[in-house]
Amino acid sequence: MKKFSCMAVLFSLLLITACSSESGKGQSFKEAHDAFETKLIREESDQNPVPEPPAGVFDLVYYDSEVGKLAAYVSSDPGENEKRPMMIWATGGWGNGLDEIAWSYPDWENDQTASAFREAGILMMYPSFRGGSGNPGNYETLFGEVNDIVSAYEYAASLPYVDPDRIYLGGHSTGGTRALLASEYTDQFRAVFSFGPVDDVSYHNASEFTFDIENKEEYRLRSPIHWLSDIKSPTFVIEGSAGNASNLKEIERQSKNENLQCFIVEDADHFSVLAPVTRLFAQKVIKDTGVEPDISLTEKELQTAMKQVPEKIYPLMKTYRNEMFGFGMEIPAIWEVFDESEDEADIMFASAYEGDNFWEASLLFSYVYEAESAVAFSEFIQYLNSEGDQYEGSEIDINGQKAFSAECLTYSSGISFYSKVIGIQKNGKFYEFWFDTPEEFWEDASIIFEQVIESITLK
Repeated sequence: MKKFSCMAVLFSLLLITACSSESGKGQSFKEAHDAFETKLIREESDQNPVPEPPAGVFDLVYYDSEVGKLAAYVSSDPGENEKRPMMIWATGGWGNGLDEIAWSYPDWENDQTASAFREAGILMMYPSFRGGSGNPGNYETLFGEVNDIVSAYEYAASLPYVDPDRIYLGGHSTGGTRALLASEYTDQFRAVFSFGPVDDVSYHNASEFTFDIENKEEYRLRSPIHWLSDIKSPTFVIEGSAGNASNLKEIERQSKNENLQCFIVEDADHFSVLAPVTRLFAQKVIKDTGVEPDISLTEKELQTAMKQVPEKIYPLMKTYRNEMFGFGMEIPAIWEVFDESEDEADIMFASAYEGDNFWEASLLFSYVYEAESAVAFSEFIQYLNSEGDQYEGSEIDINGQKAFSAECLTYSSGISFYSKVIGIQKNGKFYEFWFDTPEEFWEDASIIFEQVIESITLK
């Protein structure tokens, strides 16, 4: 009897251990997630400032969450007295804050802006998450951020100009994983578009993790592969064959959920799928107006989308005015103003980033100085060529004001630059606007330069 009792006790302990290791297996993702308390081994956050969005395009708002108010960019009210659909977009990367990606110039080979939805007339919300951009809380590496996405939905649904029945969710890379987890957690989103997620978070570099990496349950509750059956909203997972395709194949292999569709795009990578496929989804969202969601996707549609000719996409513009010197213009929203002072109109406009593209490699300088007498075009050209350059141009009209325009290919530090200079004289002042970009970017940059030039106004 004594021996039997010991064996019984041992069996009971093994059974309890086994049941314990399988905790939550009979629960939905929402139930398991809500019942679990994550253990953070590091309390990480950031105090990075939130850039001011371009007025009239996005508003900086703060939405309520379980940890407090979190920052977000939300499309400004279009003032049309009608409710529009909205896309909530989770950007990639491990950061939980906001930056200028919402109004950056889209790169066709790596368009993480999701601007295709905005260009199609769909409202946008870019939420930040706990611990980012001075928000309360700490980074939780795909755990509490899921709750924040649900809170973002609740905020969006409360806006008077948003159709609460047509709120969609999308994301790329880490944002794609967040979107997929959110689709497993809630059915509130009309449809979900997840680009390049992972199936199991353990594939990531553990140095990024703030949670207890010795606890397997921490991993399980951050890994979409374990909760695919909980997806109730139409959910589309997209990846390029040269991206995280193995992750997507495993999701597709394990899923028996008809609400989940997986697509691997041949001859594409983790980034190149974004520009063409977001444009395809944007058009589907616009047409999705019925009582029930009606969005589908075929391989043929994907192939057609990937073959489309890259669009010439214009960046968002913002208004700049210098009251001291009496001029204003529209400039790319990604550009910042440098060296501005009250005493001297010697100002540089440029991106704070250093990307290998025209919108971040181009510069605009403005100068204003006294002109005692009228300046002739010939004098303007002579002045420009005084350093040995070879500017050529003509007289033009800008908003009813006579102006001079000249262009020249110049060289500096072994790099050839294309320069365009605009000169305008008015009320005893001469205004110069110098546009510079590396020669390789001139074709695209000139389009934006013309937008700026056509918007110049003088008092």
